[in-house]
Amino acid sequence: MNTKALFNEREIFKKPFLLFSPFLLLSVIFVIISYDPSFFGDESKYLNYAINILKGYYSPPFPNIYLATGPGYPLILVPFVAFKIPYIGIALLNAIFYYISIVLLYKTLKLIVTLRLALIVSLFWAFYYNSYDNLQYILSESVAPFLISALMYFLVKMNNTILIFKNKYIYLAGFTLGYLALTKIIFGYVLLFMFAGNCLVWLFNRSSINYRKGLIVLTVAFLTTLPYLVYTYHLTAKVFYWGSVGGNNMYWMSTPYEKEYGSWFPEPKQNTDSIVSLKTYSEFRQEEYNNVISNGQNIPGFEEYIWKNHRLDFVEINKYKGVEKDEMLKRIAINNIREHPVKYLENCLSNLGRILFNYPYTYKLQNPGTLLRIPPNVIILALLLFSLFSTILNWKKIIFPIRFTIFIFLLYMGGSITGSAEIRMFTVIVPILLLWISFILNRTLRISWRFEEK
Repeated sequence: MNTKALFNEREIFKKPFLLFSPFLLLSVIFVIISYDPSFFGDESKYLNYAINILKGYYSPPFPNIYLATGPGYPLILVPFVAFKIPYIGIALLNAIFYYISIVLLYKTLKLIVTLRLALIVSLFWAFYYNSYDNLQYILSESVAPFLISALMYFLVKMNNTILIFKNKYIYLAGFTLGYLALTKIIFGYVLLFMFAGNCLVWLFNRSSINYRKGLIVLTVAFLTTLPYLVYTYHLTAKVFYWGSVGGNNMYWMSTPYEKEYGSWFPEPKQNTDSIVSLKTYSEFRQEEYNNVISNGQNIPGFEEYIWKNHRLDFVEINKYKGVEKDEMLKRIAINNIREHPVKYLENCLSNLGRILFNYPYTYKLQNPGTLLRIPPNVIILALLLFSLFSTILNWKKIIFPIRFTIFIFLLYMGGSITGSAEIRMFTVIVPILLLWISFILNRTLRISWRFEEK
């Protein structure tokens, strides 16, 4: 029996939960060692939303509406908050989510590529150390890859049968995509664009089973998000209103000032239009400044530059609250883009650099740690460019789940590049890229580790 046959018949490869269990242990150990009980970044926001849900509401009412994130992740936190479980338990749950995402990626790949390639790519994701950056924090970046991996698995399983309305994987894929939109609201906009596009394509291809399946998936996803959208409409009187922080990201992304590259900063003026924090608001705002500093050493006196360049804007902006404030930020951002389009394009390129390589950031000194972010993403980028060329040439031969997730990736990246973003935005989408790359490599490359006999 040859090596390939022995590889395929080994029992361990048929038990992915056991096969990848060492990575669960590794993740748990990492969380226990690196967990910090002090709040970091958006941790306070997610916990506050969980507290609000227990109190019977999500956002404060008008005019103090604050929708920084969807309810997907806070709903997961509710039991921890309700039963006062130590917050390290949430971080340990993140380790479980990450472990399951590895298993689901492997199970998905096994359905469409060789066992050997499925194992190699899954191990790449398991060793993808950029994903460990937020594992110990109470942030949605650890849940999103799990949801994306689950979505991919359901889509591929859905594709393996001609059944439509009796296909449970269609509904599971739809619910997962909808919950992903509730967890990371940028996927809400992705969902709307895909729903409109799929409807348009289906009108001209009504006999296509794939487009019908896609339409049902997107319909179920939309219905999953509908209660939240109805709630935000009740608060804001705006249709398809996903969140109230988009204007803030747009504002910093549109900065026209030299030596500012579109990375986010806290407001240069304190205000009290946020939700009630677990700490006082002044402590929370100071904490945000501290987190900005902790992401890399800032140049001395960076606060003065921020104050000088943006104070007048925020004098005007802080006359408003909630949704009106978000709209004001968007108006200023759009005006900046119109008046300085070349600078905005430069900021977009800088944003792409931050998404892929965590560089450059405004008013930050160089950090050697940034070099660690480069190798795994360079590998992904190189393989992605190869896969993109092959994908264009063979588009009609690519199975529907791959095409479906490619559109998710393109819309997600398009939206991320235009608003202030960081490398964690790229990390959550990596499973889709690994699925896409694996499918293409499986059909284009034949690699042997041994020399051919002459």
